[in-house]
Amino acid sequence: MTITNEDELTALQEIGQIVANALETMRHALEPGITTEELDRIGARVLAEAGAVSAPEKCHDFPGATCISVNEEIAHGIPGRRRIERGDLVNIDVSAEKDGFFADTGASFTVPPVAPHIERLCRDGRRAMWAGIRQVKAGAPLASIGEAVGKFAKKNKYTLVKNLASHGVGRSLHEFPTEIATWPNKSERRVMNEGLVFTIEPFLSRGAEWADEGEDGWTLYSLPKAPTVQFEHTVVATCNGPQVITLPG
Repeated sequence: MTITNEDELTALQEIGQIVANALETMRHALEPGITTEELDRIGARVLAEAGAVSAPEKCHDFPGATCISVNEEIAHGIPGRRRIERGDLVNIDVSAEKDGFFADTGASFTVPPVAPHIERLCRDGRRAMWAGIRQVKAGAPLASIGEAVGKFAKKNKYTLVKNLASHGVGRSLHEFPTEIATWPNKSERRVMNEGLVFTIEPFLSRGAEWADEGEDGWTLYSLPKAPTVQFEHTVVATCNGPQVITLPG
């Protein structure tokens, strides 16, 4: 999607704030003993009360309002009976639609106590995302996002999962530009046009380079197995830089 007027921006900001509020509410509810299904219901309630519809349910018949992935799971985890325990690493991904507009956000959280290197991974996962976001500007090459994230990962001795990419969003959950690499990609020649709407969501890991599909047909696991985090915002490219629309409020 390319934004062409203020009404479109306002609508995107509304759904962006809704998914951000759902993520924030779920983050505060995350504690030992809660099941991922119970956590998902909390997110679903926030969306419903704001008049929004879960994008995974609407677009893909996903068996949950949100994706919740724990430890060895790195994406698209199905909410269920699994109970959160102390020491877990939990990723929550929230995307939704309202009035024909979509937004997508996500973050990884620790459930204390966890090892210092896991806390550091979470902190650095957010930093990696912002390294990519800072490259967003109308007229800039899309490849600059992956170059910046890759430079950060290499400097801090991390790997990046290379088959889970950022993507266009706005009028649908996944749209042009598709497959925006959050790792260095020398074949990328596209540029960001004014008003372009897309996600930035690197998967930073302590060793994994791929996501491997599990038996349920949804859940993705790190390959090779290693702690992995994901942080995601939906952004708009403007002549003045990035405009992040998935902020709580």
